[in-house]
Amino acid sequence: MTTSPVYRTTIPATGEVTGEHPHLSDAELRSVLADAAAAAATWRAVPIAERAAVVTRIAALFTERAAELGALATAEMGKPLGESVGEADFSGNIFSYYADNGPALAADQVLEDSEESRIVVQRRPVGVLLGIMPWNYPYYQIARFAAPNLVTGNVILLKHAESVPGCALVVEEIIRQALREGGYPEAVYTNIFATHDQISTVIEDPRVQGVSLTGSERAGAAIAAQAGAALKKVVLELGGSDPYVILSTDDVKAAAATAVAIRLENTGQACNSNKRIIVSAEIYEEFVDEAVALVSALTPKDPAQIEDYTQEKAFAPLSSERAADTLVDQIGRAVDAGATLRVGGTRLGGDFASGFYVAPAVLTDIPVGTPIAYEEFFGPVVSVFKVSSDEEALALANDTQYGLGSTVFATEPGRAEKFAEGLEAGMTGVNQSAPETESMPFGGVKRSGYGRELGPLGMDEFVNKRLYAVKK
Repeated sequence: MTTSPVYRTTIPATGEVTGEHPHLSDAELRSVLADAAAAAATWRAVPIAERAAVVTRIAALFTERAAELGALATAEMGKPLGESVGEADFSGNIFSYYADNGPALAADQVLEDSEESRIVVQRRPVGVLLGIMPWNYPYYQIARFAAPNLVTGNVILLKHAESVPGCALVVEEIIRQALREGGYPEAVYTNIFATHDQISTVIEDPRVQGVSLTGSERAGAAIAAQAGAALKKVVLELGGSDPYVILSTDDVKAAAATAVAIRLENTGQACNSNKRIIVSAEIYEEFVDEAVALVSALTPKDPAQIEDYTQEKAFAPLSSERAADTLVDQIGRAVDAGATLRVGGTRLGGDFASGFYVAPAVLTDIPVGTPIAYEEFFGPVVSVFKVSSDEEALALANDTQYGLGSTVFATEPGRAEKFAEGLEAGMTGVNQSAPETESMPFGGVKRSGYGRELGPLGMDEFVNKRLYAVKK
């Protein structure tokens, strides 16, 4: 059975559809599953140093092709070109990190070594894994899932977002090139343009041993339910409404500039963006005035022409018509609930009417306790909240169903550190944003999901931690 195409490239800057890809047929999916299972038997037997060498080659290809990859990501999801090229480079760094460090991270953990016996915990591959990845970071999201698992010896089926099929295919091309050059089966990594029903089939298949999803809370709940019924392990990286707390600062304007720049990275479409900026009353008015001035100065631009949006004072479109309409609706509901829209928040007309542009917004006074206060604004909305004490700030920071990232700033010695101890999040930065590098674990708590990617912890999610005891 083959259905109509839904994996579609639509240029966010213009609304033009430039390509479509059909779903797999059910027969093709059965073949993919069989090939992946066969590849798993071969790949797990390859020494880890040789698997790491393949991943080193993947890293090099990402770096060599960064400009090409960046242009493709910008075309498909509207990311400013400078960010897209940077994402491709960063993805190469992730593959390099696991190629360089994976063998040591996967080494046996010795529990006992005596004259009588040697007992260790081994880290062994589990087999075929399914990755379900989002559009907002079309290379980085794959890299942080694929890199550690390829080194570990697992085999990957990758279902990407329907709006970035070109990015999905070029990643498959890069990884398969490295596999071919090493003489290994290409089916170690396979992109699948699957339907939702076919994804359920993959999860239920006994040859598939685990699922990793980055996406919405709703998608995570659905996939986790299916995986749970099939007794499959799941890693989930879901939504976020990260608090960014400024208790005190020596330079309010600089603090506002930093906060706004972080919020508008990737046009505000990042799970761990600073979606709730919580500011002490003493500096609140000056902070908001500066944020409004900064946002008001931004002008729309073709993302393919944006190298650095902060320097160019430019903004790009959102990823899709649906994303733009959803964000405008959220802003409207916030205003209806009592919030103040200081600037922006509308779809653009004129020369930009055919694209998915929303003027960056500054929102204040969103009433705590109203339904809209608990929604994730996935776009260029700077939401600022005023608090009169550290206790009020902490209560507001934790008043969310999410728990991905968090940040707190203060000039007084020990104040920010004390505050941070009470934050409920998987990642916390004190007087800085939590580092986001290939060597630092990424993940959340509460309804932001569970499990970790990147860093040493990223090697430990999909492995058989086997107790291995030998009598001498």
